[in-house]
Amino acid sequence: MADQLDVEAMLERFRQRAAAVEDRPLPPVAGEERQRFVEQAQLDFQDFAIVGDATWEFEDGILTLRVDLTPKDES
Repeated sequence: MADQLDVEAMLERFRQRAAAVEDRPLPPVAGEERQRFVEQAQLDFQDFAIVGDATWEFEDGILTLRVDLTPKDES
């Protein structure tokens, strides 16, 4: 399986999913349903973006994704 796995392509798909969630229009719902949709979209974006930002290493049959969660200096 490792020889068939294109990790860069997989990570790119996660980046694309994060972008799609970020650009997803709100459906015509209101109240609690709208709030649940917004909360789920935020979680989906976060999850996809985290994986999309990962660096990777494949060693001895083990794929390791490494994610830097240290806050970025926004100065």
